[in-house]
Amino acid sequence: MIDTIVITLSSAQYQITAPELFTPPAHWVLAETRKAHVIHSKQNPLKRELRQGIYKPRLTLSNRINARGTRDITLKIELSLPKLLFGNNFDELCLKDFPTVVHELVAVLIDMGVQTTVELLSEAPVSAIHYSKNFRLTDGSTPYHYIQKIREANSKLSLDVNHTDYRNEGSSYRWHCNSYEVVFYDKIRDLEKAQISGKRALEKDNEMQLHLFKDLRKRRMFEILRMEVRLNKRTKIKQLFKILGIKVPLTFKKLFKPAISKKVLLHYLDELERKRPALLDYKASSSRALLADLIMNNPDMSPKQILQIYGLKQALADVTLRELRIMFAKHNPRSWYRLIAEVQKVKLPHAPSPLRSLREQLLKDNKKGRN
Repeated sequence: MIDTIVITLSSAQYQITAPELFTPPAHWVLAETRKAHVIHSKQNPLKRELRQGIYKPRLTLSNRINARGTRDITLKIELSLPKLLFGNNFDELCLKDFPTVVHELVAVLIDMGVQTTVELLSEAPVSAIHYSKNFRLTDGSTPYHYIQKIREANSKLSLDVNHTDYRNEGSSYRWHCNSYEVVFYDKIRDLEKAQISGKRALEKDNEMQLHLFKDLRKRRMFEILRMEVRLNKRTKIKQLFKILGIKVPLTFKKLFKPAISKKVLLHYLDELERKRPALLDYKASSSRALLADLIMNNPDMSPKQILQIYGLKQALADVTLRELRIMFAKHNPRSWYRLIAEVQKVKLPHAPSPLRSLREQLLKDNKKGRN
């Protein structure tokens, strides 16, 4: 469902009742309605409060030009909705939680010196949203196993990706660009890192859920792989929704929908599966059987191409595609990309996707109305 959301209120949709709670005090921003330069005033949750189980959103007052071209003092509200409601984001929200969430947000904002209403928040425009899923692994598999399967293909997705990030000894993997990110990580391991230092963790505000780690350490056959799709720009949300055929106003209430979350998460899971070469998952009973299957299932390929693919599959028994690419780094990269393009076209007897269980869990939980 939804985890983090960023909504923006115009000056007509809120009232600051305690300007001294902001840094610098909010009256500096409120008084500068005609200045040409942008001024910010912020209020963030304190680590002391988080350790006490008190969760608050991040607030930013800005004197800036709005979408209509006029200067306005807007209030940006960024928060994790599950942490607001449950005190953690191991638990996930469902559709019926929306009224409780929005009423709780109004109450917390009042405590932060901001007055608004349920109605105004519900219709507030969304400028960023993170859809997420906690995949519970109870079959003995680990997040590391899935992250390696996701990473090992190393073929560029048909996404506008700037770079990838593989860190924390293989416990996380991320595609990142300016407008969005797709992240997979070991959620329990990330919490463990946060015990040492919050800067080592991928997630913000982990301090308020550190107490969960004591019970999680006793777990047996239970791990959590977390997937997040972080849509960080309103233009990216519009672009993706057009591709997925989602036609709703980009407001808080309208985007709080399990069906939208499901579509977004499945879209990127599909992208991973489509771009993962069949050659990686195909298991032959022998080298002779591999060669025969390549010849029989790819009649349009030349003997040279068949033997190249055959040799590559044999090499993959010992090294990954990423390692092979590094070994051949001194050669013309075009040759490598031509080979990978050929690999993508290879047809072989069907082999189950290593990500199939993630898809099944996502579909099953959506039928229950959970995510």
